Amino acid sequence: MADVDQDQKTEQATGKRLSEAMERGQFARTPEIQVLFTLAAALSVLAFTARMSVEKMAEYAEGIFTHFPAIVIRPETVTVLFAEIMLTLAPILLPVLLVCAGAGMLAGGLQSGFQVTPKVLEMSFEKLNPIEGFQRMFSKSIFVRAGIDILKVVAIGTTLFMGARKLLLDPLFTAPIETAYLGQFLNQAAITFFGRMLFSLGIIAAIHYSYEKFKTRRDLMMTKQEVKDESKGSELDSKIKGAQRRLARRLLQKQMLSAVATADVVVTNPTHYAVALKYERGRDRAPVVLAKGENRFAQRIKAIALEHGVPAVENKPVARLLYAAGRVGEAIPPELYQAVAEILAVVYRTHRYYFHRLRIRRLESAA
Repeated sequence: MADVDQDQKTEQATGKRLSEAMERGQFARTPEIQVLFTLAAALSVLAFTARMSVEKMAEYAEGIFTHFPAIVIRPETVTVLFAEIMLTLAPILLPVLLVCAGAGMLAGGLQSGFQVTPKVLEMSFEKLNPIEGFQRMFSKSIFVRAGIDILKVVAIGTTLFMGARKLLLDPLFTAPIETAYLGQFLNQAAITFFGRMLFSLGIIAAIHYSYEKFKTRRDLMMTKQEVKDESKGSELDSKIKGAQRRLARRLLQKQMLSAVATADVVVTNPTHYAVALKYERGRDRAPVVLAKGENRFAQRIKAIALEHGVPAVENKPVARLLYAAGRVGEAIPPELYQAVAEILAVVYRTHRYYFHRLRIRRLESAA
């Protein structure tokens, strides 16, 4: 039945399915890449710090052996000696550890696309299912991974054997040499062994990652019905979101229209824009936008303002700027303070009776 289901999966995974798989941690990854990055980072650091590290360790060893007869082994001196050893090794090991940790995170990030996978940490009872676990033990993936492991052993073993056979031909093993040559030989041997090992591990990592990439892409493939169902679901989600936006817009418009009756002034374009403003001394630091609209909604704002006797002032540039920069429920932008102050000054002088009624209206609406 599983083979039939897999045969029916003829469509590539959609963006939504890929995103969900990434959140679950279902993406191509191999441990060999992290090992490769970590080993390469460690060797790179050692290539730059090896000489300094050897000199420090030699200097410390020389000091220890020089004063060895005078060292008294007691509990307190052991602690001191251990602290000295740690202080000597810390500058040598700390850069290697930090770079290895960074290389490991970089390798993981490259494989995951530097995306967060929170669902990986969630508890899944499917992982505790013994039947599922038994099936995984004898799945095709297990045999592939076993083959990769065998390939790693064979490749690394062969690489080391070939490198050792080449090094055995060195004059070190057949003729007298100077002592200084021993250091050169060890350096050359390390470069040979680790270089070959990195090369072999890189090939294995590429093979394994290619397989995991292919397997993940195949596992995430969808049937035509799944694609249709997801498309319908996405369409339904978009319709629901659209309905929610329309409902929120209607509620906001209703609130704005109900607030127009308590406005100090309505600034108009006169036909395209209308913005209702409120300013209460001692309460508002600047005039506040109660409502704004364009075209038909602007006409509704003006009609309600006319019904309640709210003063309307025609000022095309100010109305246009208020509509573009003002936010409902917030103070007007500072660059419009002067222009709005002039409009309010005129309104306060010419509509004194309205503001007497407005105070009563605001008290009633607050109650």
